[in-house]
Amino acid sequence: MRIFLIASLCLWLAACDSTGGNTTTSTTRKLTPAEMLAQVRASGKLGNELDVQPWRDPQVEDLRLAATAAESRGDVAAADQALQGALGIATDDPDLLQWRAELALLRRDWAQAEQLALRSYEKGPKLGGLCRRNWSTAQYAREARGDVAGMGQAQQRVASCAVTPPPRY
Repeated sequence: MRIFLIASLCLWLAACDSTGGNTTTSTTRKLTPAEMLAQVRASGKLGNELDVQPWRDPQVEDLRLAATAAESRGDVAAADQALQGALGIATDDPDLLQWRAELALLRRDWAQAEQLALRSYEKGPKLGGLCRRNWSTAQYAREARGDVAGMGQAQQRVASCAVTPPPRY
């Protein structure tokens, strides 16, 4: 999993230009779905906020592991199927919904990617890493559909997800 995260970060850094990670490079090349996914996942790791994870049902955890394995093999359909099974147990889990949204980006299913990301946002904390991933997904889905105004709004929402850490004395 660490190798995947490092590779994702490398893809994200390679795709960024001097304007701080716009969705296109200086030659206005559109990002591939894999590059979009790498940037979405990297956006969730940018903050230094506390990430509290709830206790997970063992069946859900098994399905998450199956989805991770399937995704690492490049089997997006099997990963999505495992996540759907997990959502059958843990209905409206914002992390699972966002993960499905990210897989929808890989499938170029822009409408589903945005719908799932926004549903995850509604069920989630509305701050921090998951919030940034939600709005980054919506941003890329809107850009892919040519919704420039909606893309700009989503991009602004990404910035509003920042959590200021408490002062340390």
